[in-house]
Amino acid sequence: MKAPQRSALKLYKSQIPVVEQAIETAALMLGTDKSRGYCLEMICADFLAGANLENGNSRVLLQSVLRFFKFLPGEERKAFLDHFTDRAS
Repeated sequence: MKAPQRSALKLYKSQIPVVEQAIETAALMLGTDKSRGYCLEMICADFLAGANLENGNSRVLLQSVLRFFKFLPGEERKAFLDHFTDRAS
């Protein structure tokens, strides 16, 4: 595993609560054992997927969906796959 690299962001005081809330919300969705950096990465991936979808680049959306899919519990993974299997039939 690669060693993490440090990165710093300069934020205005008014931005800190928004960023903190977004990271906390992502941690709840992804599992509280995930690092803040990982949560920020998922927030950015979600943003990029939406932005690129509007520009007609669905590849980034697909990558995001695949990354999020692996966090679904087994029963929800099955329900997700069943949804598309039923539509394909």
